Amino acid sequence: MAHAVLGGLVAMGWLVLPLARAGAEAPAAPVRSPGAEPLPAAAPQAATATGDLVPPLVAAGAAGAVAAYGYGRRRRRAARTTPGGDRGLTPLHELDLQARRLLVETDDCVRVCAEELAVAADRSPGDELEPYEYDLRHAEAGLAAAFLLRQRLDEADAAGVDPDDGEDDRRDVLEEIVARCQDAGQRLDAAAPGFDQIRALERNAAAALESAETRFRVVAAGVRAAGATIASLHERYAPAASLPVVGDAEQAKDRLMFTTSHLNQARQYADRGDGPKAAAHLRAAEGALAQAADLVDGVERLAGELAAAAAALPAAIAAAETARDAARGLPADARAALAGPLGHTDAVLSAVRHETAAGPFDPLDALRRVTEATAALAGAGGDGLPDGREQALIPARGSLAGAAGFVGTHRGAVGCEARTRLAEARRLLSPGSVPLSEVLRADEFAREARRLAERDVRAHGNPSGGRGGAGAGGAVLGGILLDDGEGGPMSYGGPRTRGRRGAFFT
Repeated sequence: MAHAVLGGLVAMGWLVLPLARAGAEAPAAPVRSPGAEPLPAAAPQAATATGDLVPPLVAAGAAGAVAAYGYGRRRRRAARTTPGGDRGLTPLHELDLQARRLLVETDDCVRVCAEELAVAADRSPGDELEPYEYDLRHAEAGLAAAFLLRQRLDEADAAGVDPDDGEDDRRDVLEEIVARCQDAGQRLDAAAPGFDQIRALERNAAAALESAETRFRVVAAGVRAAGATIASLHERYAPAASLPVVGDAEQAKDRLMFTTSHLNQARQYADRGDGPKAAAHLRAAEGALAQAADLVDGVERLAGELAAAAAALPAAIAAAETARDAARGLPADARAALAGPLGHTDAVLSAVRHETAAGPFDPLDALRRVTEATAALAGAGGDGLPDGREQALIPARGSLAGAAGFVGTHRGAVGCEARTRLAEARRLLSPGSVPLSEVLRADEFAREARRLAERDVRAHGNPSGGRGGAGAGGAVLGGILLDDGEGGPMSYGGPRTRGRRGAFFT
């Protein structure tokens, strides 16, 4: 408080100083002889005096704002720690649960908004959708900041920091997470009515149905191709290589079964002139169709990543050998510090050579191990040694894409922890020149996100379909249908508006 008051006094002094200087420095009025012409008014001087008041006024306002913020913050802190203070204060563990719930809820809303915007872009002019894309980008930025705060809290917990130490700071962070999620959700809620006017599914259900049915035929062909691709991966690589997409073709078929059912119902309601019900079933079908396409794309993407890793592996091995040989040529004292990394690199190279010669292997795993060994050698003090960054990007980007796809198609079961790790991996692999250390950390976070998400799905089990009909269990698991008693499809919007079509989903 003392700092704020001092700042205010300084600002007030600055405010008064120009007036005092103006009075002190003003020249005495000259004596005029009778009949002399009147002197011109001193307008420039007055303007200068007024201009001098602007910086002090700004400073005074800033000092006042700082004082008000500090006073409010101290009052909140006092209410938290004073017996009999703010009895309405949310307990810390409940605030933590609220923050986690809002992160999951907001993440789902952002995903669905992006999905429905992509569908709308096929039939709506870009300039009409631009405001809603802007709202989505704003929500994504706020959500990313909230996930970063959550990641820092999780890292502090993993480091063994007692949550009771710095409880006020922890509360401030959790409140910031809640505020950012609420702001993102409110922005999307406010945009939902206008977006519905542009899509006009109730009025234009027939045209939207035709577009969805065309897309359905394309995805159905892709599902058949995905099954053949998975069989090919089993033949070409070790079983672990194709493990991330095992079952994806079957899940895509399940989503298409759900899509078929609800496209048919949407067509029936549209023929009867019941626009709201047609729109509700069409929206459910669009969500399932988007996930079927994501599952198919995931299979093809993994096939491409395995081929790229196999092609990059010889160069990665050569870079590791170059780094190893260069390290061995260093002076004895420098080489002694690299004894551990040198031994590890030799072991990895020997194991990878054996795997590649023995038969089918996992190129992504082999490439990851070689690049990690090379990075450890370069990071242990071998300045100027090749670090294999370009090769390390292949498995890291693959891990990120795979984790993102799994979370997106199972979001009805995936909790906050997996989504937080995924957001951190995405942040570390943001566009631009990413240092090798961040590439490796992003790979680690992405793989952890996948493990945590799979754990959540196993714990969630097989949900009942409710009133969604055939394939509804997968639709609930995928977050296409809300599992909140209403069971309606998710649409563009925030937490308050995302389930607005549920009342017509019968």
